Amino acid sequence: MSIFSKLFKLFLAVVFLPLVPMLLLLGYYQVHLKDNILDTHANLAEMVATSMGQHIEDLTWRLAFAPQVTAALNKKTTPVHVLQEALDANPDFVFLAVISKEGKEKYRAAMSTEVANKMAPIDLHDDPSLTQLAQEPRLLVSSFEILSGRPISEFLYPLSNGDYLYGVLSFFGFLARVQQQRIGNTGHIYIVDAAGNIYVSDYQYAPAFNKETFEQAFASRSPLIKNIKTPHHTYVGAYATTPVLGVHVAVLQLKSEAYRSIYHTNIILALFMLTIATLAYFGALTFAERLGEPIAALSQAAAQISKGNLDVHVDPEIGWGEFKRLINDFNQMTADLKDYQNLRLQAQVSELKEQVFRAVAHDLRAPLMGLQGYIYILQNGQVSEEEKQNYLKLMSEAAQNLSALLEDVLDVSRLEAGMSNLHKEEVDVSGLVRAVLDTVRPLAEQKALTLTSQIDVEKIWADSKAFKRVLTNLVSNAVKFTEKGFVKVVAGQDEKSYTVKVADSGIGLSAQEIKGLFQKYHQVHTDKPGYGLGLFISRQLVEAHGGTLEVSSVEGKGSTFTIHIPKEQA
Repeated sequence: MSIFSKLFKLFLAVVFLPLVPMLLLLGYYQVHLKDNILDTHANLAEMVATSMGQHIEDLTWRLAFAPQVTAALNKKTTPVHVLQEALDANPDFVFLAVISKEGKEKYRAAMSTEVANKMAPIDLHDDPSLTQLAQEPRLLVSSFEILSGRPISEFLYPLSNGDYLYGVLSFFGFLARVQQQRIGNTGHIYIVDAAGNIYVSDYQYAPAFNKETFEQAFASRSPLIKNIKTPHHTYVGAYATTPVLGVHVAVLQLKSEAYRSIYHTNIILALFMLTIATLAYFGALTFAERLGEPIAALSQAAAQISKGNLDVHVDPEIGWGEFKRLINDFNQMTADLKDYQNLRLQAQVSELKEQVFRAVAHDLRAPLMGLQGYIYILQNGQVSEEEKQNYLKLMSEAAQNLSALLEDVLDVSRLEAGMSNLHKEEVDVSGLVRAVLDTVRPLAEQKALTLTSQIDVEKIWADSKAFKRVLTNLVSNAVKFTEKGFVKVVAGQDEKSYTVKVADSGIGLSAQEIKGLFQKYHQVHTDKPGYGLGLFISRQLVEAHGGTLEVSSVEGKGSTFTIHIPKEQA
């Protein structure tokens, strides 16, 4: 994942994560806000229910004419005119009658002939209410009924002479006044019985409410009605129980209107959140780009420097603020490193020269003194022709040894300074091994050694000259330190690397001798010819290929040198 992607996601997280609890809090607030809106409907329903209770309580003082009825009855005269006057004085009275102790109608009066015709003779002899009123005199009001399309309620009031005043009280006027009130444009007050039937006035339209929903709402403990559906609309509201048995006051309003302010708030908040999200997105994008570009440039430059490229330069114009100063400091550091590298390289070259001179002076002194001696003898001219040819042969061998020594010393110096340049190519392993064995075969035949090879690899990606030199050093050493037996070269491979082994049945090495085996100018057996550079150079060349050179040996039984070259490095 790029630095830009990481920064972009980080900035978005910083902006959006705090919005999550805010959205949860907003959702919680809106739920309670809806309940608060419905509480307003509940308060109105309670007010109407209280008004209905007051309307019924007012019935007591409306019955102030009851003593006049009792007086007429005591005088054995008809109280009809008193009842008619009461009807005229109280528009809410629809029908009045005097009931005997036995529950039989004795006298009646109606507000209209239509009502009188619809009212059958009153017979309450089986009604237990009479017994209750006889034991506890009080005003008794029944539940709602419909008379001529108007909601009415019956009442019984005991008279002092033992008879009862029966009446029909109309709630039409009361309901008409109440139902004219509304909440908003669609909120109305409805009088509903326990079965869900709605009593409406001429001023009000009754929607086709679901009766079962009303019944469930009335059965619940909460006065809030959160969802009532009709075929075309959804209503919300609240209800309250009235003093009239089985009657409730319901205040209902279209859900869309009741929660309009919430919906508007949601739209505003949604637009606000969308604006924040958009600004946050583009702000994070811009900020991530501004931060990511200089950081990515510095990261790429640092990667180039780690690979040894000190010519890299970061453009300061891509930075801003502290980044610009950091880029300038980085470029200055790169320039200083380059200067330091040049100085170090010069020091290494000087040290290389000194090492070459020291090595040459140390290792060439004896061969040169020998050459000077042979030259002195030849210059005297006191030697035979046969001796002359022998001396010349010895001088040629000494010159060849000096040339090989100089080459080894120079290689050691170049390898230590990291100045070796490998030219890798596909190397024919079988041909290379054959050439190396042919080189040492004359010496091996003198010792009657068996030279064999087992090659299971066709090609190796390596520097052919360097790889041949390594193999030549190992095989030469094997032949040099093996007096009888064999020298064998085995080449193979696995999934990860190529392996070349040089095994012999020579004198072997002890654990202590193995420790310093690959050190420069180190010889285990000083009685053998050599300068102690071959194994050091071999290991350095193998490591330059990304591989390893290891040895396993048993003293007196032989040694095995193993070269590993990783395939991914090959």
